[in-house]
Amino acid sequence: MGSDKKSSAHQVVVGLTEPGFADHSIEAGILEPLGAEVRVLRWNGDRSVLLDMLTGLDILLVRDTPLIDAEAIGRMRENGGIVRYGVGVDNIDLEAAKARGIKVANVPDYGAEIEVSDHAAALTLALVRRVVTRDGQVRDGQWNIAQKEPIYRIGGSTLGLVGFGKIARAYLGKMRAFGIGEVLVYDPYITDEFAAQFKVRRVQFDDICRSAQIISLHAPATAETRNIVNRRTLGLMTKRTCLINTSRGALVDTAALADALKAEQIFGAALDVLDKEPISADCPLRGLKNVILTDHTGWYSEASVKMLQEKAARAACEILTTGVPTNWVNKW
Repeated sequence: MGSDKKSSAHQVVVGLTEPGFADHSIEAGILEPLGAEVRVLRWNGDRSVLLDMLTGLDILLVRDTPLIDAEAIGRMRENGGIVRYGVGVDNIDLEAAKARGIKVANVPDYGAEIEVSDHAAALTLALVRRVVTRDGQVRDGQWNIAQKEPIYRIGGSTLGLVGFGKIARAYLGKMRAFGIGEVLVYDPYITDEFAAQFKVRRVQFDDICRSAQIISLHAPATAETRNIVNRRTLGLMTKRTCLINTSRGALVDTAALADALKAEQIFGAALDVLDKEPISADCPLRGLKNVILTDHTGWYSEASVKMLQEKAARAACEILTTGVPTNWVNKW
């Protein structure tokens, strides 16, 4: 794009999809000096409205929803760009964008390893220590619940990590403060030498399922990780297994997990992400006492929002000026 874009006759338009942020002055302050018109696309969940709003856009900034598929991308101008607020781009059809010359960029470095690892640790403590269920029971007048619902010590427990990127490593540091025992890692993209630096042991996922009392998911949604937690792998887990997911909902077969929780086949689950978001009225996890659910908020703090908005807007600037975003996902 670059100089061709700046010399074109049409007004450059940048759209920001809802759900977005409380305020978009950061993006406007960065993009408007380039002569871009910045629009907040309030489509209220009506896809037909969204498609109309996408018509003629040069740049689209999008969070987790909606699905930006070939139909949606076909409404945008060719040779533009899409910027994902955050890391995962599984809600964007990368090939369809490439076919129209639309560069897709993400923001992998806005400090989310701090917030997400904090949230994973918080979910782990809340689940293992039964904080949420105890709160409900005490409010209902119960007391001295004690061994009716056993609580197990975190210190000495085996931790299993699926994925060993920045967030997983930050989470590990926090869990070690609680005296976690052996640490098993399933990540085919790291070496034994790299694992040894962090005093963890590389194993297969089945080994983690059999041995770890706490399993925390930190992998992207790919063909090989989709539904990695399924009926078979849940069957390898024990009644002490605590499952934590702050990565992607697609890693877990929701129906299979719900059945395992109902049968008390595992200790419980704490999930910040679901395979279908927002949560549906008929989601089988709703109402289960041994699951904790949060609304994909692990990445969030006021500090991370500010950095994310700024970096996403800078990526859009790169597409509009140099034509080459630093974090170009669908390169050609």
